[in-house]
Amino acid sequence: MDTLRVDKWLWAARFFKTRGVASEAVKGGKIELNGHKPKPSKTVHVGDKMKITQPHRQVEITVLALSDKRGNAEHAQTLYRIDSEILNQRKPSADMALLGYREKGAGRPTKRDRRKIDSFSH
Repeated sequence: MDTLRVDKWLWAARFFKTRGVASEAVKGGKIELNGHKPKPSKTVHVGDKMKITQPHRQVEITVLALSDKRGNAEHAQTLYRIDSEILNQRKPSADMALLGYREKGAGRPTKRDRRKIDSFSH
């Protein structure tokens, strides 16, 4: 196997849970192949450089092998070499907390919370 579709390789390398999600990431510009934004059908070759942007990290990799079968994590890690990895685990700053910033999913402020926010800001 000399070439393989980008979306299929990303799925086999376990960067995305389904091939559909991998395809959407490629269409959405989250994948960069050799400095270009590819289409999902673009072929990957051994030695290609890829930049993958996920919500929790940004990874630059080199393709070492091609596989169209999704195996376990140990097998998937033999398909690429990580050149650099940047984790995107942003924490809210102290001044955001003072302005009444709430974590996503924490819900609406209660009446008590609102009164505290009002008393602090006035």
